Amino acid sequence: MGDLHRLRLVLENLPDEELMQQLEQRRGRGRNEYPVRAMWNSLVAGIVFQHPSIEQLRRELLRNGQLRDLCGFDPTRGSDAVPSASAYSRFLSTLRKRTIRTALVKVCTALVDQCYRELPGFGRRLGADGKGIASVARRRGKGAGDRRGEHDADWGVS
Repeated sequence: MGDLHRLRLVLENLPDEELMQQLEQRRGRGRNEYPVRAMWNSLVAGIVFQHPSIEQLRRELLRNGQLRDLCGFDPTRGSDAVPSASAYSRFLSTLRKRTIRTALVKVCTALVDQCYRELPGFGRRLGADGKGIASVARRRGKGAGDRRGEHDADWGVS
């Protein structure tokens, strides 16, 4: 399955209509240089394609006209259709607003619920790599009897 086909499947099955309606209502009659749906779809593409930053996502959108088209950007504008970094920053800020965030959580919850329904055993076991969690504890002190550090962090299980 090609990458764009995979993204199309995700976009077609994402239960995000309520979120889109709220975002479009919030925008109202404001500028529509970068449509809400296209901005959202491009963020989803960034997740699907594992782009670690908005800048990397923007570079891919600038390079890939088919991706721009699939996300919903105006194909007649070419690379000018790609939102600026500041446009993404404002869009992400909007997604953090309480009312919008509630709709976003509903999208995620619906996806998890679907996984529980369709994948037997989903969520019964969970493993995590603790190395991905940064420790905020101090290192072991050098003085005798210094117990301020995180002493259990010196060992691990392989």
